Amino acid sequence: MKRLPVILIALLAAAGLLAGCGEGGAEEGATLSVYVSAPLRGAEAGEGRQICREARREAQRAGEPGGFELRVVCLDAAGPEGRWTLARVGADARRATEDSTTVAYLGVPGAARRQSSPIVEAAGIAELGGTSGRKAVARVAAAIEEGDSDDPRQAVFDAVEG
Repeated sequence: MKRLPVILIALLAAAGLLAGCGEGGAEEGATLSVYVSAPLRGAEAGEGRQICREARREAQRAGEPGGFELRVVCLDAAGPEGRWTLARVGADARRATEDSTTVAYLGVPGAARRQSSPIVEAAGIAELGGTSGRKAVARVAAAIEEGDSDDPRQAVFDAVEG
């Protein structure tokens, strides 16, 4: 039950961020961020690094969807034991919500999504899980290309969550 106040505070903070980031939309040529939270050290590091490499390659390959540059930010979800932890996953999700350029969050699949989903969804950020870095970024790029260029975050959210 100790997590509930922390989650509520994070949700309120994310809602406050969301209220200020939608006005005016993004300007063409702006950089949009896709955050990846995966173990980057320890026993699961190989898979986490692979997801990040794939995501970065796909962002380069995508060019400038909708006139925007895509940037991939990889965060380490591994704790001291070298495996992902709920605390690190939550911190990574909060960091993604604090960046006004964030349009998507790719998190560790499975149980970790119970920690990250409420945080990123409250900020209107789409969460992609259980997929490769390449597929996730390709999906984000397609949503940006096909969606409302004035609000790419919402376009990605609608395409992924809708």
